[in-house]
Amino acid sequence: MTDAAKSLIVLTAGGTGGHMFPADALASALIGEGCEVALVTDRRGGAYGETLQKIDTHKLRAGQVTGRGPVARLLGLADIAVGIFQARALLKKLKPAAVIGFGGYASFPAMIAAGWLGIPSAMHEQNAVLGRANRFLARRARRIAVAYANVRGVRPADIGKLVVTGNPVRAPIAALADASYPAIAKDKPVNLLVLGGSQGARIFSEIIPAALALLAPAKRRRLRIAQQCREEDLEGARRAYADAGLEPELASFFDDVPQRLKAANFLICRAGASTIAELTAAGRPAILVPYPYATDDHQTANADAVAQAGAGWLAPQPQFTASWLAERIAGLLDRPAELAEAAKQAKKFGHPDAAKRLARMVLDLIPAPAKNARSAA
Repeated sequence: MTDAAKSLIVLTAGGTGGHMFPADALASALIGEGCEVALVTDRRGGAYGETLQKIDTHKLRAGQVTGRGPVARLLGLADIAVGIFQARALLKKLKPAAVIGFGGYASFPAMIAAGWLGIPSAMHEQNAVLGRANRFLARRARRIAVAYANVRGVRPADIGKLVVTGNPVRAPIAALADASYPAIAKDKPVNLLVLGGSQGARIFSEIIPAALALLAPAKRRRLRIAQQCREEDLEGARRAYADAGLEPELASFFDDVPQRLKAANFLICRAGASTIAELTAAGRPAILVPYPYATDDHQTANADAVAQAGAGWLAPQPQFTASWLAERIAGLLDRPAELAEAAKQAKKFGHPDAAKRLARMVLDLIPAPAKNARSAA
């Protein structure tokens, strides 16, 4: 237990998994250090992760102000204004030692109220592009934890605040850092894992079976495929694979991703922050197909960072055709050393200890009087 024992840390995050899962991992790490933790979120929050469901949760008003019509933006601003005053009253009552934001407009009220009250605050950015909410809040934060060494959208005045912690992953994923990459023997099976984000990706169900049908039969037979599909795409994908003479394992959701990552030789997936964090923590290479409509095209920035590190291959969606993919997969099957080297670089790129790194940054943020006062209480 550190000298920060019993310090109260408030975490604030929006209601999407990309924000909430890192907050959950930090909550667990801070509790392990003897801190008390509370969550401030909006009406969508609190449903993600194991630790966040067990701690005090406070839901405030918050609204989105971008990507909407003028009336909706005004209503969003009104919700945020109400939320700020709610957050100010709450923080005055809780007297936290620090407030940590994870992005999304749900983090606005508590982060702004923390600045008004002089409470130390920091924020975590999961992507290689600073999110719009975090961009606005960055000047108010004392530290900005980032998952990538280079993050776009950071003001020059804020560069000195950056701390590379990585993006926290679940404990079973972090444990894969000690798992070796499965060797690929000549003419032996190769495990391909296809993940399409939280709801699958329709383009994968269309392109991948068509690409594998173009492979030479000997190469095609080597692949052992497990693919996440949208529920409505399952039957179509199953038929397309059958036409190619393949019988993959298809499901709308995998509840054993850590085990599948451990067995995988390579992946085809989107380039969301959580996906990148998990596959690099496990040290698995991937063909990355960024979602082209992501805000500020942040998935392309994420994928490009991985590709530049030699840990995977960026395939913009217009380039992701059956012929391109067939050629790429055939090359990887012919050159297993290329996969093994990419796996090695993925492991170097990953941060399986991101939750601990982030917790250390938070504890360093807490003023000594706050630590001592909470410990003496």
